[in-house]
Amino acid sequence: MPTGDFDAVVNTLMAGKTAIVPTDTLYGLAVCPLYAASPGVLYEIKGRPSDKPVAWLVGSLSDLDVYGRDVADYARRLATAFWPGALTVIVPASDAVPPAYRSAAGTIGLRMPDDELTRAIITAVGCPLAATSANLSGRPDPLSFAEIDPVIIAATAAAIDDSQKKSGIGSTVIDCTAPTPRILREGSITPEEITAVLG
Repeated sequence: MPTGDFDAVVNTLMAGKTAIVPTDTLYGLAVCPLYAASPGVLYEIKGRPSDKPVAWLVGSLSDLDVYGRDVADYARRLATAFWPGALTVIVPASDAVPPAYRSAAGTIGLRMPDDELTRAIITAVGCPLAATSANLSGRPDPLSFAEIDPVIIAATAAAIDDSQKKSGIGSTVIDCTAPTPRILREGSITPEEITAVLG
């Protein structure tokens, strides 16, 4: 399996297969929803429960309105303040999100990573990446390429090792489907920072 090969990763994703990609927080296991019918292979490789939705990595702020529907004003304010960065907003999914990628509630989690390489891959494949941590379910998140389990690597067609140690601090996840935001997981962005933006 090639590593450090941008074109190989892009071609793999556009063939509907999985690839290992670096992000700002950890190494991720990804598919491209435009070419992969469902995220099922991610669950299969990781041994992850299929009732846990997979968030999308997007390439621009405008993607919030492409893949989100009836996006709350506060969600847009949060994304403007913290993207690119470690903030995942959960919004009602638009028709541009295939049903197989939506949660049972019809939502989608969106995040723009603070990593130029990841965003370049998104641009090259022409759509967001459905991505989850590149680890077996219940095992530690890989903060470097060397920490990725050989089982994950063997099940993946291509990967990029950018030789950068990742933060390991997950994104802050906010449910933005109600009139007021609700923090589902606190990560590197604190409730105080969120309050400072929203007032």
